[in-house]
Amino acid sequence: MTVPTDRPTPTGAKPRITILGAGPAGIAAAYALSKGKAEVEVLERAPVAGGNSTSFQIDGIWCDYGSHRFHPVADENVLADVKALLGDDLLLQPRHGRIRLGGRWIHFPLKPADALLRLPKPFAASLLADMLLKPFRRKRTGEKSFSSILYDGLGRTISENFYFPYVKKLWGLDPDKLAVMLAERRVSSGSVGKILAKMMRMLPGMRGATTGRFYYPRKGFGQISQSMVDAASAQGAAFRFGADIARIERTKMQVTGVVVRDGDKEVRHSADQIFSTIPLTTVVRLMDPPPPPAVTMAADSIRFRGMILVYLILKTDQFTEYDAHYFPELSIPISRMSEPKNYNSATEPKGRTILCAELPCDPGEKWWDMSDEEIGHHFVKWLEGVGLPVTMEVDRCETRRLAHAYPVYDLDYQRHFETVDNWLLGLEGFLSFGRQGLFAHDNTHHAFAMAYAAVDSLRPDGTVDRAKWAAHRHEFESHRVED
Repeated sequence: MTVPTDRPTPTGAKPRITILGAGPAGIAAAYALSKGKAEVEVLERAPVAGGNSTSFQIDGIWCDYGSHRFHPVADENVLADVKALLGDDLLLQPRHGRIRLGGRWIHFPLKPADALLRLPKPFAASLLADMLLKPFRRKRTGEKSFSSILYDGLGRTISENFYFPYVKKLWGLDPDKLAVMLAERRVSSGSVGKILAKMMRMLPGMRGATTGRFYYPRKGFGQISQSMVDAASAQGAAFRFGADIARIERTKMQVTGVVVRDGDKEVRHSADQIFSTIPLTTVVRLMDPPPPPAVTMAADSIRFRGMILVYLILKTDQFTEYDAHYFPELSIPISRMSEPKNYNSATEPKGRTILCAELPCDPGEKWWDMSDEEIGHHFVKWLEGVGLPVTMEVDRCETRRLAHAYPVYDLDYQRHFETVDNWLLGLEGFLSFGRQGLFAHDNTHHAFAMAYAAVDSLRPDGTVDRAKWAAHRHEFESHRVED
């Protein structure tokens, strides 16, 4: 049985907007809309907001779903709002990480002096040769891929010793099976010369106020999301958690409402516009009636990469001084390890710290069904193998599993995405955006920028200015992932 939503009919002229998903993009859209532009409700299946950008505590330590930072390169309006919402709780922290290159630990982001002293001499010489010989290097012919773009831009040394094994670990595919788009999104420095120029900006006297720094809240990265939810709620936005969407109803190419399961009944939510930030593949599955077969087939061909977050609780104040360690080599399955207490410079609780490892893994792979204890034992062995022995007592290991951690940009993804995206763009009363909604491997500040752009494209009558939205979509193409 379907019953109408209990949301009262508005008496004012503001449009009614229903947002699907309370991840970063959904939260930011709700916050921006509730400043007087619309009446807003947010439907979220989880019991809390934030998605993979929320935070939680383990033994009194704030933890994130992996390593998260809020980058100073964020859109100025986004950054201004985040600063205003968090105030003194938003810390400006120095980046202090390490990466394994040539079997040695090098500071990351790369610093000139550290690179000169620590990079293996053959590696450094080969890197320099790649830069000097680039004008004479013959570009690869045939179909372009991630590997061909990096070979042409960066050369063999950095490609084969860093990017290729790293992306193979992250996405589970060989570099020549990954699309050009991934190189454009993930590799902001497309040549050795640009990498060196970026390193030079780290020198004293050449760095800006935020060079080599990042913003991070006192109570974990999720404090950004929670502060925005609190502000949006105070402005009148309604967040409905535990909302299990049964279907998205449409009449021809007009979306007419969203039906949510509520026990043994169904509740229908209608609005002037549906803003969707949930995975576009889920949207296709929920459409009633279903899209054309070609759209459904394209959605079924789009894949996401999963991840297991491994939290090793240690009985010590601090494991290392570094906030993050990067592991490009294939000999260790994890891609990155962070120490949460080092992100917000926490000194409490005493005698306890946590290591968070990011283990790229899909459901069905061998790690996915392992117990927390088994994965914890492997984690300790992996660290020992790269010269980071765990000499203190291990209290226990906990894990969190994410089925939709990263979009997979394989060679066929673009045509499948365009088939789905073009059909969704043709729907009236519906707009898809955000990392999941646009299949974009972006940072949180990019997701916020997408949300602000969607709100900017909303007309007072509740319709979307499609020309303005198209212009914003073009701007999104310049987004580059900050590690």
